[in-house]
Amino acid sequence: MHKGTTIKRELRQAADAAEDVTSSHALEVLARAGFAASGLLHFLVGAIAIRLAMGGNGSADVSGAVAELSSQPAGPLLLWSSFAACAALVLWQVGDAIFDFNYLPAKDKALKKGKAAGQALVFTMLALTLASFAMGTGSDEDNSRSASDLTISVMQAPGGVALLVLVGTGMAVAGVVYAVRGIRKSFEKHLRLPSSPTARTAVSALGVAGYVAKGAVLLLTGLLIAIATLQAHPEDSTGLDGGLKALRDQPFGIYLLAAVGAGLICYGLYMMVRARLARM
Repeated sequence: MHKGTTIKRELRQAADAAEDVTSSHALEVLARAGFAASGLLHFLVGAIAIRLAMGGNGSADVSGAVAELSSQPAGPLLLWSSFAACAALVLWQVGDAIFDFNYLPAKDKALKKGKAAGQALVFTMLALTLASFAMGTGSDEDNSRSASDLTISVMQAPGGVALLVLVGTGMAVAGVVYAVRGIRKSFEKHLRLPSSPTARTAVSALGVAGYVAKGAVLLLTGLLIAIATLQAHPEDSTGLDGGLKALRDQPFGIYLLAAVGAGLICYGLYMMVRARLARM
């Protein structure tokens, strides 16, 4: 009995220590920088999309943006700094998923914790991409081929087709949610908006344009995944870069792509502002 009590006390102390770490001021500062790092990468994806619309080349996805970042004079420093910031944001979100929202009703608590866990997963993938480029093992050249190869592998697995359709549909639905969130300005509840009316309007405008553009990108990418799977053409499932290039090939596509690129730049700027104004 005594031994069991001691173990429970030690586990509780360890949990309290972990909660203290994941809610510390130092980690919060680094986690806010994670939003800024994400914003920088979205800005670069938007810039690449506009370049593609103007007849240039590049990979309009996270790998392409990280490659652009690594090519800068201070590339290694930028990559490792961004990695550290994203890793801190992962820890912060994990802390929210485990320790936060316990005061809410069961349904709301589950939704909030699930959202935090999902954000932790997204920023984990981002951090891993940054780390691979920082260590010299990442490349954007084979990104589309890797996406197609992954799709083929999943399709060949039992239940793989249904899983891919579900993933594509889920991504498309997420795109609609993002767009609606932008149009309704519901993102503002997660910010401490500045007191200046001009600054508030600027932040709101960036958020609206950014969320709608990101929603359009997610919708397009998700639909391409689902359609390519249903038509048994996994080579057409080439991720974000393939989706934006497919958009460019449509009637008036270069203008649509340029508009999406501008919107992603707005989203990137919004995320940089969020680093300062977010309710953590």
